[in-house]
Amino acid sequence: MTNTLSCLEICAGAGGQSLGLEQAGFAHELAVEIEPEPCETLRINRPQWKVHEGDVREIDGLPYRGIDLLAGGVPCPPFSIAGKQLGKDDERDLFPEALRLVSESQPTAVMLENVRGLSTAKFYGYRQSVLDKLASMGYRADWQVLNASDFGVPQLRPRFILVAVKDSYFEGFDWPTPLAKTTTVGEILKPLMARDGWPGAAAWAKKANDVGPTLVGGSRKHGGPDLGPTRARAAWLALGVDGRGLANVGPDVSTPLHHVPRLTLEMAAAIQGFPSDWTFYGRKTAAYRQIGNAFPPPVAAAVGRSIARALLGRGTKPRGAMVARSA
Repeated sequence: MTNTLSCLEICAGAGGQSLGLEQAGFAHELAVEIEPEPCETLRINRPQWKVHEGDVREIDGLPYRGIDLLAGGVPCPPFSIAGKQLGKDDERDLFPEALRLVSESQPTAVMLENVRGLSTAKFYGYRQSVLDKLASMGYRADWQVLNASDFGVPQLRPRFILVAVKDSYFEGFDWPTPLAKTTTVGEILKPLMARDGWPGAAAWAKKANDVGPTLVGGSRKHGGPDLGPTRARAAWLALGVDGRGLANVGPDVSTPLHHVPRLTLEMAAAIQGFPSDWTFYGRKTAAYRQIGNAFPPPVAAAVGRSIARALLGRGTKPRGAMVARSA
């Protein structure tokens, strides 16, 4: 698709969702991100974009009134099973700010992603309040849990995604269809493991013939350059990956045949679905935090294309096939 549709993105991070939406045909009018390193990553990779480095609360939606899409990956700690799940009582909950921007900018469509924890029964009332608010503004909406592994990404990484579309366009929206074939860690990383002549690359890739657990990027206060908690590291080890840290370089011709490698930043980015030419600004821990917290571009692209088809009148859904619901 050509980039004929406009997008305002909040909580853009290092550009996982941004890149996917660009691939789906959306051109960014503004990308908003509060962390300095991801902002620099966005500027390096897309110097033509306008990037606002600051709090989403600083953004006035009125100048973007009538934009095609408002998108964002609002912070997950309020709903994550790894946290206290305070929901609306967590000061990091930015759903109210996203809804404020919807009210001000009146986009044709809205796409917000979060962790699977938001889909649980505990947050039914919260989800319904979001749907009710959107309905009062003229939108029909749907929530869906999507696994990144269904869209060419070699890790499970379930994300809970909200799509809302103005009433007159919603009939044409349908969720993207999962790919017929799952992509494995071995398939994605074999070229990088073999690039410098490691003789064990082929055997390693054969062992890594499955999807990996969700990469965990951590935060400024918690987490470092490793592949997550004990259970996640054990799952990575079963795939032949040492998850206790990251390597600066991949294995080479002098690496022992049965070596258990650690991932490099480049490998972690490949597992998230980033192209090889996407540059991450900052030192190793900061760069990995951006990679591990990203929304995989292939998933964002798949959802973005479904939204674009609806907005461009190319959707195939028969009238009345879907109504707003809360998962």
